[in-house]
Amino acid sequence: MLVKICGIQTAEAGRLAAEAGADLLGFIFADSSRRIEPEDAASIINQLPGGTKTVGVFMNQEYEEVIRTAAEAGVDFIQLHGSEPEEFARELPYPVIKAWSIRTLEDLKAAADYPAEFHLLDLPKEKQAGSRKTLDWVILKDSGLLPEKILLAGGLTPENVGKAIQSVSPAGVDVASGVETEGKKDPKKIRDFIKMAKKPIREDEA
Repeated sequence: MLVKICGIQTAEAGRLAAEAGADLLGFIFADSSRRIEPEDAASIINQLPGGTKTVGVFMNQEYEEVIRTAAEAGVDFIQLHGSEPEEFARELPYPVIKAWSIRTLEDLKAAADYPAEFHLLDLPKEKQAGSRKTLDWVILKDSGLLPEKILLAGGLTPENVGKAIQSVSPAGVDVASGVETEGKKDPKKIRDFIKMAKKPIREDEA
């Protein structure tokens, strides 16, 4: 089970997440309270232990800016969180993670042919702030997307990530605010989230 910890802003949080077993660390270069400058991301990435992959998160930014920022930071993946067309993704010289805001299954129709390594399924922005709501995991079983291409997000926490994985069987899970306390990455929550996400599922739990 892949685990992506998004919104990394400090070397301490990056190292802690990587050492706890995170597979992907997300650095936000779009407008966000967790935004980070590419040079700062590069400094953090250079201090990470080997094997941890990194993701640059962008939203409706110019192609040249995306390429320049990704190269300066030294990320491995590019995550597109806006309305970027398929042609935009195809031209990127990086593997792509495409984020989708999911209200109903209709929102997933465009995902089927989108050129992405993974599809990140998230809550609409208006349901994210200060909320502990999650996606409807049951309907995602009928999404038509291959489970091995799904990264599940949207209101995940150490307490519910195990149930989410049982319900959707995604390739991985993504979390940002669910491992924070007062807007800062919480070491205990990060460790607990990764532990629960990677915990083997017993037959009687599936």
